[in-house]
Amino acid sequence: MTFAEWLLLVAVGLAAVYAAAVIALALAGRDADARALARFVPDCVVLFKRLLTDPRVDWWRKALLVVVLVYLASPIDLVPDFIPVAGQLDDAILVVLALRVLLRGSGPHLLAEHWPGPRQSLMVILRFAY
Repeated sequence: MTFAEWLLLVAVGLAAVYAAAVIALALAGRDADARALARFVPDCVVLFKRLLTDPRVDWWRKALLVVVLVYLASPIDLVPDFIPVAGQLDDAILVVLALRVLLRGSGPHLLAEHWPGPRQSLMVILRFAY
């Protein structure tokens, strides 16, 4: 098995776990939580756009956000977007890493100020990124 095949297998496995989590939340009657989990990447794109216009963010951190946004918009991904859930998983990992860099310099208050999604998603981001 080549490295690319192994990486794809891992990505598909993680995607299956992610999809199972969204489905489990929906089946448990926690529709709001399922929607919040499914909307994580789009909410992060809105957050990045807001952070780019904030003068309190350092220029090089803004440059990092631009690179991540370009990657998110690019049709070329590590895992293609047409693969359900797995296609978004690599995007989510990159977003978390970029937010970690941003939080190290700006603090969680700035992230909370610009976060468009539900508070529970913000808490998850802060737990992973900070």
